[in-house]
Amino acid sequence: MTAPCHEQFLRSADGLRLHVRCHDGPRPDAPVVLCLHGLTRTCRDFEDLAPRLQRHYRVLAPDLRGRGLSDRDPQPGHYQPAQYLQDLLALLPAVGATRYAVIGTSLGGLLAMMLAATQPAQVAGIVLNDIGPEIDPAGVERIRQYAGRMAPVADWAQAVAQAQQVYGAAWPGLDQACWQRLARRGYREDAQGVPRIDADPMIGEAFRGAPRAALELWPLWSAQRDVPVLAIRGALSDILSRATLARMQREKPDLETLEIAQRGHVPLLDEPGCVERIEAFLARLRF
Repeated sequence: MTAPCHEQFLRSADGLRLHVRCHDGPRPDAPVVLCLHGLTRTCRDFEDLAPRLQRHYRVLAPDLRGRGLSDRDPQPGHYQPAQYLQDLLALLPAVGATRYAVIGTSLGGLLAMMLAATQPAQVAGIVLNDIGPEIDPAGVERIRQYAGRMAPVADWAQAVAQAQQVYGAAWPGLDQACWQRLARRGYREDAQGVPRIDADPMIGEAFRGAPRAALELWPLWSAQRDVPVLAIRGALSDILSRATLARMQREKPDLETLEIAQRGHVPLLDEPGCVERIEAFLARLRF
């Protein structure tokens, strides 16, 4: 069930209209949790998690530029983490978030680490969903193959089938009703009622054009030394390897970890015990 929420739109420094889904907390001064989605995903990926969290927190879930209800960028070269970071740094004070925790899925997790490294006084802690400072080349190649290249579909049945084809290995065992809900998170109807991938195809081109050296982020991980972190890994992940997670633990002994069985890249964050661990982690933070 989608949480009661309202939609807010703000302008980026270069004039794009950016969308934020705001889930009100139990009181106006409730602590803030910022939820950041993955490369070609949308804020709707948090529609199950947000209702749980908003019992105690104000939950903000933006659509990064080029996704969901945010404007597509006429300059595809802007689809890169440094630009997303600048967008977030403008967005957060505009919605009254001066200190917050971040839950970041994949690309969103990289942005969470960037926020913590550049705004240490504002970030109370971060949850990394299947991402770390070293990205498995097998997973990178898999994403390069489909991002921005998925064939158009004619109806929701085809959209569901396409989602299963792309993500089936990462999310085994889901029933058809769940697949239908997941398809609604990644596709949106156009003016003719036809489902379309809810992300600019040029995001995939920008990803394929990014230098591979940009995916080596151990110095960024070192900057998380004083930040409370919970790292979640899908047991079947081809993005965050067990070896990388083990090194993260060695370099940051206070790192909390959780491995989700029968999930690849990425866990849906609705798995048994997952929400409870996230809630327990957030409850220990000093907002």
